Amino acid sequence: MSPNGSDRSSRRPMRRKLPQVLTAGLILVTATGCTYKDFPRLGMPTPVTEEAPRILSLWQGSWAAALATGVLVWGLILWSVIFHRRSRTKIEVPTQTRYNMPLEALYTVVPLIIVSVLFYFTARDESKLLQLDDKPAHTVNVVGYQWSWGFNYVEDVPGVKGDAKTSKELSAIPQRYKDDFPANAGGVYEVGTPGTRNPQTNNPGPTLWLPKGEKVRFVLTSRDVIHSFWVVPFLMKQDVIPGHTNAFEVTPNKEGTFLGKCAELCGVDHSRMLFNVKVVSPERYEQHLKDLAKKGQTGYVPSGIAQTEHEKNRETNNL
Repeated sequence: MSPNGSDRSSRRPMRRKLPQVLTAGLILVTATGCTYKDFPRLGMPTPVTEEAPRILSLWQGSWAAALATGVLVWGLILWSVIFHRRSRTKIEVPTQTRYNMPLEALYTVVPLIIVSVLFYFTARDESKLLQLDDKPAHTVNVVGYQWSWGFNYVEDVPGVKGDAKTSKELSAIPQRYKDDFPANAGGVYEVGTPGTRNPQTNNPGPTLWLPKGEKVRFVLTSRDVIHSFWVVPFLMKQDVIPGHTNAFEVTPNKEGTFLGKCAELCGVDHSRMLFNVKVVSPERYEQHLKDLAKKGQTGYVPSGIAQTEHEKNRETNNL
């Protein structure tokens, strides 16, 4: 046997084992039962709500799948470069292969499987994150406008008269959300400007107070253009659209003051649309509502543009 033949035979076991090793690595990365705590956050902040770990887990899983796919592709590329180099095969022009049906089917099926798996987990988590309870413990109408935020606390505050269900200022909110408003919710509000600052941290923007351990529904409305309500460590953001009302719920589980911002380019002073979120104990939250009432900030600020006819028809057809 020639020396070249001996080298070729010695390399065959390595060539056969390489796909097996790559496949085992892919399975090891994607099939383990690890939780989000077992992986780094990959640039995401520490979650501060009960719902945020689901988002973080989806983010980490997407990165893990992308890394496994990349390792497999890079491995195949390196394998081709090493074992099919011209200096090794002594062939000037390799055999040209066309219409390899098994290979072309693989190129089609594998991407479809990858996209289908990502779509399944994304759709599953999105449905869970946007699910609304029948009667949330608290409701806050977040009002976006150029260039700041207003917060309507839809609450039955002692000494404040009124009813959120019939309030003219909240007329832009669809009835299906008003049905879950508490009875006799006179409410209080906080309204900001770009120059408003948090008195404790001096961070720019108005401050939204939330109770720890209790579910809060955000009803999002706009008075002018499209904004996006994003509390960074909630890992959740949603568009604030004029003529269309969005809503989602979170349960804060860590006290502290966190930063929020508009995540949609909404005009020349978009960068100034900042706000703060202060998570406190339920008792301190109730006291804050009473403090707002003492300041005369009772009732509600106008929530925004009324629903468009198209949006009314869409909601009617989906009921």
